[in-house]
Amino acid sequence: MSKEQILTILDNVSDPEIPALSIAEMGILRGVTITNNQVIVTVTPTYSGCPAMYDIRKRIVQELKDNGVEGVKIITILSPAWTTDWMTDDAKQKLKESGIAPPTKTTEFSLDNIINHIDFVPCPYCNSENTELRAKFSATSCKALYYCNACEQPFEQFKCH
Repeated sequence: MSKEQILTILDNVSDPEIPALSIAEMGILRGVTITNNQVIVTVTPTYSGCPAMYDIRKRIVQELKDNGVEGVKIITILSPAWTTDWMTDDAKQKLKESGIAPPTKTTEFSLDNIINHIDFVPCPYCNSENTELRAKFSATSCKALYYCNACEQPFEQFKCH
C-alpha cells in the first residue's frame, strides 16, 4: 500500500473532541513513513497532555487494520509544539459551521493585544464582534467559552496557540 493510500485512509480518523474534523485537517497527523512492511504514523498532540491522544492513536491503528494494514507504529512528537497555524482553512471553516469560533493565525497576535485584552472573537452564528469571554477553559482545555451579546448564543472558541 502506498503512502498516499495510507493518508487517504487516515482522512477517516476524526478528532474525538471535534468529530467534524479529521486529524489531518487538525494538523495532528504530521507524517506517514513506510519501511520494512511497517507503517509509521507521526502525530503531534494539540496539547502535551491532551487526553484525546490515547483515543486518536487507537483510532489510527483500528482504521488502518480495518483497511488491511498491519504492523502500525505510532510516534508522538512534541517538538515543534502543535500550533493552530497547522489547521487547514477547511478545518477552520468546519469549526465555524459547527458553532465553534475558529482560531486566528498566531502571527495575528501581538503583545499589545494580550496586555490590553483586545481579543475580538466573532460569533460563529451571526459574525458579531459584540462577544465576551465567559471562561478561559470550556469542555476541553483547547477551547474557551464565549457569549454573543447580539444573538444571545453561547459558543466556544478554539484557542489560538
